Amino acid sequence: MARKATVSRDTLETQITAEVDLDGSGTVEFDTGIPFLEHMLDQVARHGMIDLRIKAVGDLHIDDHHTVEDIGITLGQAVAKAAGSKTGIFRYGHAYVPLDEALSRVVVDFSGRPGLTYQVPFTRASIGGFDVDLFLEFFQGFVNHALVTLHVDNLRGDNSHHQAETVFKAFGRAMRMALTTDPRMAGIMPSTKGVL
Repeated sequence: MARKATVSRDTLETQITAEVDLDGSGTVEFDTGIPFLEHMLDQVARHGMIDLRIKAVGDLHIDDHHTVEDIGITLGQAVAKAAGSKTGIFRYGHAYVPLDEALSRVVVDFSGRPGLTYQVPFTRASIGGFDVDLFLEFFQGFVNHALVTLHVDNLRGDNSHHQAETVFKAFGRAMRMALTTDPRMAGIMPSTKGVL
């Protein structure tokens, strides 16, 4: 069964459509008006083997906050919808990713319970004009609507671009692991509760 979904979110601040294919090849198509976020989402797609198409129109004349947060929300909803009942998946995923001096770890659990622990001590407040505080808003929006538990830790790094890139690559790799189906688990819910 295809694990694909399209979700649209329309508010007074943003209009966003997110399309995902969890069994893709890492292809992307973005039109958000926020180039650095698109660069990070490209990492998620390519390292997570998830096809992503995201179109967003937001109040960027104010700042990027609403658009970044709402992209996280909409992407979270799309991933949750595409994952369906979650039977047969590994459920848990983790990854360590280095880039030169930077190293990040991301751990995800498709638990059905939203929870975020985020420890990323960026060395600069912005990267190419992108406010790094907004990454927390992105992940919080994603977690709340994908209904996952997510731990994001940058363990070291001096270059903020490297810090961000290792976080998003690790996020993609962890998602890929958690969402992979195990033939031995076909039709089985990966929980002693029988529901996620």
